[in-house]
Amino acid sequence: MTITQFINSSLGRKTVMAATGLFLCVFLVEHLYGNLLLFYTDGGEAFIEYSHTLVHSLFIRIVEIFLFAAIIVHVVQAIHLTRLNSTARPVKYTEYKVGETSNWFSRNMGITGSLILFFLVVHLWRFFVPYRITDAVGGEGQINVAQDVKLAFQNGWYVLFYLVSIAFLTFHLNHGFQSAFKSLGLNSKKHEQLLSVSGSVFAFGIVGIGFASIPVLFYFGIAGSTF
Repeated sequence: MTITQFINSSLGRKTVMAATGLFLCVFLVEHLYGNLLLFYTDGGEAFIEYSHTLVHSLFIRIVEIFLFAAIIVHVVQAIHLTRLNSTARPVKYTEYKVGETSNWFSRNMGITGSLILFFLVVHLWRFFVPYRITDAVGGEGQINVAQDVKLAFQNGWYVLFYLVSIAFLTFHLNHGFQSAFKSLGLNSKKHEQLLSVSGSVFAFGIVGIGFASIPVLFYFGIAGSTF
């Protein structure tokens, strides 16, 4: 079997989807680290410097290309696998169970993934476009990126939308994290429980609580008081 044939096979698509998914998990950790800089009581300087580095670092710009490519590939593979599952009815990617009956989220990864993609588009439009494309934020006489985050999270509706989206993201990650290791052949009965716990800690304890804390603390005025 050639590489092209493998990639176009069901197993190959699952492998590519798993690899891109884990790459996106790494990005989430890095993105969370950057966002948590907003909690520094330095007038937002640490976050501003971090955002400046993202714009002017050639390495980061190259990584961004791979990041957007990974998102597109992940979505495309998900669509192909969903179609294969609905027509040929093989063992579904979302039906992998970790010691218990599958729940709604594990059976509907396509739905949660679509909602997350919608959130990503809105999120990029709200923050990425004004700062990186239209130059409406961060210039002379304009609000800086830290102040823009504070402004966004003073809107109760956006905070609610953000929190609901993060909730879907955490459940999507909880199942996807474990399924990715299975698709890559890196799981075993011996480490099944460890993988399950690790996935939950990553999804709920790190990504969920980490990202959800930002809009909540800003909305109630606990964070961002120095800028």
